[in-house]
Amino acid sequence: MVGKLGLIIKREYLAKVRNRSFIVMTILSPLLIVGMIVLIAYLTKINSNEVRVVSVLNESSFFQKEFKPTKGTSYVHMDGLTLEEAKDSTNALGYDGLLYLPNEKDVEQVAKSAYLYTKDNPNTNVIQQLESVFQKQLRQDRLERLGVSSDQFSRVEQPFDLQLSTFDGERSVKGINEIKAFIGGGFGYAIMMFIIIYGGFVMRSVIEEKTSRIIEVIISSVKPFQLMLGKIIGTSLAGITQFTIWLISASVLLLLAVTFLGIDLGELSGNSAMTSGAMPGMSQYAAMDSDMIMYAKEILDIPWALLIISFFIYFVLGYLIYSSIYAAIGAAVDNETDTQQFIFPIILPLMLAIYVGFFSVFSNPHGPIAVGFSLFPLTSPIVMLMRLPGGVGEGGVPLWQLLSSIGLLILTFLGIVSLASRIYKVGILMYGKKPSYKELVKWLRYK
Repeated sequence: MVGKLGLIIKREYLAKVRNRSFIVMTILSPLLIVGMIVLIAYLTKINSNEVRVVSVLNESSFFQKEFKPTKGTSYVHMDGLTLEEAKDSTNALGYDGLLYLPNEKDVEQVAKSAYLYTKDNPNTNVIQQLESVFQKQLRQDRLERLGVSSDQFSRVEQPFDLQLSTFDGERSVKGINEIKAFIGGGFGYAIMMFIIIYGGFVMRSVIEEKTSRIIEVIISSVKPFQLMLGKIIGTSLAGITQFTIWLISASVLLLLAVTFLGIDLGELSGNSAMTSGAMPGMSQYAAMDSDMIMYAKEILDIPWALLIISFFIYFVLGYLIYSSIYAAIGAAVDNETDTQQFIFPIILPLMLAIYVGFFSVFSNPHGPIAVGFSLFPLTSPIVMLMRLPGGVGEGGVPLWQLLSSIGLLILTFLGIVSLASRIYKVGILMYGKKPSYKELVKWLRYK
């Protein structure tokens, strides 16, 4: 049995890697991925350097110095013009909008009567900046009427950051749980895409051999279970080969792009965008550097060895489970069109794992939803990986949950392979009949 299984695996592997489309995609995909990253970084840089110009017609005695230029917005004052003249000038000069402040008796009335005129729908960032200026001035004016001076208001407006520390006395930083969830989610997303892409390869391979009647010759020499398992393993090995080539070549290309093209990947993080417009002082820079060191330390403290080993375990078990289902579907139908009714129920748990996983792990990584989805076999390969960057044991995933999750995956794999092999054994020899769920249940009863 082992010898025949090995031959099937070798045949499936070589058939995939020698395929022209496989070779073309192996070469082109890293180029496309790196090209997309470089393009996004370039466009982000251009977008961050774009300055939006807003003209201001202020007929009141208020808001005389409040509209100051920021990194993304500049203001041009049009004093002495009428509203219609200011509109025409703004439109002719191609500015992004005209902010009109009428002559009213107090700040409240000016703010209520103010208008932003634009040619098209206004930019959201510009609106937020203008509203923040109005909000601050209104708040200050209301407090001054209650007896609060401008200096006192400035002290009130000073931002506050709560100091964070562990019980052991080590300083901690906010947002690290979200970063860890994103890292784990990246591993989980890779598993999902691998399952969808290469599971589909298994299904199409079965359909092609079934429709060409080659499969009738093959099963005269091997058992249907051996054939199904050989297809799954052979295709997965081809996928791992392609994925490894992509990873290495994309890393090299990205390094070359950063080195020789001067691409700044930091533009993608959005950290350079400041909405306040005020440059931070030296103490703020020092605090930012300290936070960056803490973030780097937290990321380095992630149990990478555990995460990578767990990724391999969940990757193998998750792929074997889903590809067995794909193989059974391929055996049950005569063409790829008939697979549509069966594909969505397969993909649904994977999509649910991604979206619910992010939602639950972000807000409460040890809550009942996160724990439940990380134990459920059809979603655990993704959700558990989102939780694992926090480690195992105290403060992280309890050891019993990790072991239970893997144990349930193994039991589910054995059960699904057994059921899928029954459908496969009957379906590969069925022609001309469109299967239904009721028909598949009947096939499951066959021994």
